[in-house]
Amino acid sequence: MAIILNIDTATEYASVCLSDGNNILAIEENFEQKNHAAFLQPAIKKIQTALQFQLSSLQAIAVTAGPGSYTGLRVGLASAKGLCYALNKPLLLINTLQVMAHSLAKNYHTDKTNNLLLCPLIDARRMEVFTALYNKHLEPIINPSAIIVDESFLKEELKENTIIMGGSGSKKMLQLITHENIIFSTTVHNATDLAAIATQQFENKQFTNLAYSEPYYLKEFYTAKKI
Repeated sequence: MAIILNIDTATEYASVCLSDGNNILAIEENFEQKNHAAFLQPAIKKIQTALQFQLSSLQAIAVTAGPGSYTGLRVGLASAKGLCYALNKPLLLINTLQVMAHSLAKNYHTDKTNNLLLCPLIDARRMEVFTALYNKHLEPIINPSAIIVDESFLKEELKENTIIMGGSGSKKMLQLITHENIIFSTTVHNATDLAAIATQQFENKQFTNLAYSEPYYLKEFYTAKKI
């Protein structure tokens, strides 16, 4: 089993956990999005202190790479890369939407339903969302993308499948679509969902090149021009 530090600051909720295979040894969470940067390092230190754990004993560090909050993604990845460089540990980058899909699957017991798909959605302002579609094995049916949602969203897929929708962007779907095959979930993912996927990637040696790793924004990051 691999001991992994899992960092998730991609969305409105942030969390950090230490995992040993499928066992979660400790977790810290933060529900104030504007406070993720101030939360992260003290949270890691708190876990260290509580478990009397040395970071040098880690076997890898995993982080949600995006999509999500631009600031949150930079905070998480910068911290993860810094620790990897300092400790000479491998980095695992995990797509935020896959992490969210894991949470949806875990909380709905997807093994009981054959034609079931998972649709995590992250609010990207106005009527735009970051989204993807996964089967219950977390294999992508529709790859992550930034789209403008309307009444035709997943119209064909809903004909023969039950689709669980969750995440901050699902509130927009509630206003647009009423369909008997949609299940709206209030499930909130955290670093334990990241840990489950990170453990699999570690076993498959799916590590990321530290020098070239960067956030997965899905759309260009704009900043206001200085006058």
